[in-house]
Amino acid sequence: QVQLVESGGGLVQPGGSLRLSCAASGSIFSFVVMGWYRQAPGKERELVATIRSGGTTTYSDSVKGRFTISRDNAKNTVYLQMGSLIPEDTAVYYCVAHTILDHYWGQGTQVTVSS
Repeated sequence: QVQLVESGGGLVQPGGSLRLSCAASGSIFSFVVMGWYRQAPGKERELVATIRSGGTTTYSDSVKGRFTISRDNAKNTVYLQMGSLIPEDTAVYYCVAHTILDHYWGQGTQVTVSS
């Protein structure tokens, strides 16, 4: 079965940077689209960024210009490079990977932006 293993979360000061990684393993060979959601306390789950297999990306307005999503198709790994972090970025970040027929979730990794 597909497993999405996330890493890179932690505590960072405002203005700092952090890179999240999500590596997929299992029977799925490749994914049509991979992306990141986040969930902050008391807030609705938010789609942060997506990247298709061909490289096309989308970003939420709240992170546009600060975050960069990328992927390594050979490794079935998606990354989220986060810069100029602000306290509002504090959330649990979830990796998601989509095939044509289904999608899979990572376990979530906590990102805390605080002085």
